[in-house]
Amino acid sequence: MGISQGLLPSGQPDADVVPVAAPAAEHHAVPGFEAVARLASGALDVSLVALLLADGSAFWYTPPGQPDPLPLDGALLAACREAARHGQPEMVADARADARFLPGGTGTVPSAIGFFACEPVFGLGGRLLGALCVADRRPRPALHAGAHAALRDAASLASTGATLRSYLNRTDPATGLPHRAAFFADLRTHLPGDHDTAWIVVIEAAPVARFNALVRAMGHAYADALMRAMAERTQAWMTPDMQLYQVGTSRVAVLPAGLHDALPPARLDELVAMLRTPIDCLGVPLSLQPGVGLLKVEANELRGGDPLRRVMSASHVAQDSGRGWAVYDHRQDERQRQEFFLVTELAAALSERAELELYYQPRVDLASGRCVALEALARWRHPTLGAISPSVFVPLAEQAGLMRTLTDWVIDHGLAQLAAWLRDGLDLRLSLNVSSIDLDAMLETRLAAAARRHGVPLSRLELEFTESVAIHHDELTRFVLDALREAGVGIAIDDFGIGYSNLDALRRIPATSLKIDQSLVRALDTRAQDAAIVRSMAALGHDLGFRVVMEGVETACVMAAVRDMYCDEVQGFHIAHPLPGAAVTGWLRGHAARGT
Repeated sequence: MGISQGLLPSGQPDADVVPVAAPAAEHHAVPGFEAVARLASGALDVSLVALLLADGSAFWYTPPGQPDPLPLDGALLAACREAARHGQPEMVADARADARFLPGGTGTVPSAIGFFACEPVFGLGGRLLGALCVADRRPRPALHAGAHAALRDAASLASTGATLRSYLNRTDPATGLPHRAAFFADLRTHLPGDHDTAWIVVIEAAPVARFNALVRAMGHAYADALMRAMAERTQAWMTPDMQLYQVGTSRVAVLPAGLHDALPPARLDELVAMLRTPIDCLGVPLSLQPGVGLLKVEANELRGGDPLRRVMSASHVAQDSGRGWAVYDHRQDERQRQEFFLVTELAAALSERAELELYYQPRVDLASGRCVALEALARWRHPTLGAISPSVFVPLAEQAGLMRTLTDWVIDHGLAQLAAWLRDGLDLRLSLNVSSIDLDAMLETRLAAAARRHGVPLSRLELEFTESVAIHHDELTRFVLDALREAGVGIAIDDFGIGYSNLDALRRIPATSLKIDQSLVRALDTRAQDAAIVRSMAALGHDLGFRVVMEGVETACVMAAVRDMYCDEVQGFHIAHPLPGAAVTGWLRGHAARGT
């Protein structure tokens, strides 16, 4: 007894059909079907009521208490399918004589069906949705008028549930737009042939982080209203042959019917201009940062592929572009996929694997020629990709929220190595690079805890911040830098000369060192302008009380030029390349033997 449902195979079914649960995201149950089926089976005194829909799904009901329930076997299912396709009412008083109901159509096995009748099920606007079928083991005379009316009424009631199901299967409740499953269903309809193509357009309302911040600040109701407002603007831009879909929380897609050529750039510029105009949503004005992505889809790409993922790659790129729209670029997509892969691999390397290593680049006192400090530099050798540049994995760590973990790893391993060198009697300081993400109230606490753990005085440490970070001298920055200096930690302003130098902020930073960027130092022996700039910055640093460090000293000529400037320390390939920890002691001995 009871109601069952399933997505049944489109080919010839087996004789015994076993219902399988339909994917909930795509195929909802028909609301009210059990009540309709119960009424129909009672009014018509039948053993089985089945609802077959045009999308291939089936729902069937057998009344309780039957010793030998009528199965929805292959022959009956085929007859129901045919009725669902044709959209005509039908009644077979004695199905035993009808070849359609004989198992295998051979007549060698008696039919289990004695009576069959059906009524078409129509939706809004007269669209055929399927058929409501009833069957019984016993043949019977033609239905009387009351029974006919009961079957028609049951089909009418079933159409209400089927229409609601169709709505649920296609509609996003927040915006009222067709949703992602409907988008793919319609896209497949637009691409009937294996070589057919179509352009799709996806609009991202705002970057993910910004949209999530909006939800946190304003709530989901505001976000839903914002998406409805964006959908209205997009629909005002669309032509009648286009359809709009809600394909993500902050994402809509436009499917232009029969469009095999890309939209003209002027039309896309018009769309971006409309979307960028501030929206007054629930009385709160907001400017979006939309991104419009375009992709040409081929029919064969729908089998196992995900065109929405690829076009999202273009829409994300468009959000950061001046024009606001972009066509999918396979190479760019591959770079993004590679970055995602690297982020997951970096997370594993930080927690599980021994692929990261610290290298150390010496800093030499120009007056004495003695190595006074080592800068710790993270290196990553992936087991299959080989060496991955810090210029690649450090920005990825910042974007993926792994920067604190990476910094803590560098601090822990760097201080462990420094402790070993100090025990060996080496007189050195260790310089560690720190990002803006680490610059919070807990930085001094994290550093002090690591120093206690390894038995290293904080006075042996120096933290390097880029010029742009150090110059952003807000209250938190001042608090953190002051706390570090009070604890004895040195502060170096790294890459000086290429950021947004603010002399007023510079004089108020509790820094101890000023590291002039290597891009200016490398050519100061050949470019008079660079030499003049470096000389002026070095003099300024000295006058402000900083210890001046020249990065990028790579040749003897640059070394000679630096000696004539206000410079305290030098660092670069002419002194030494970054060294693994095990090679530092040997290099120090050799450097001391060579002298300056």
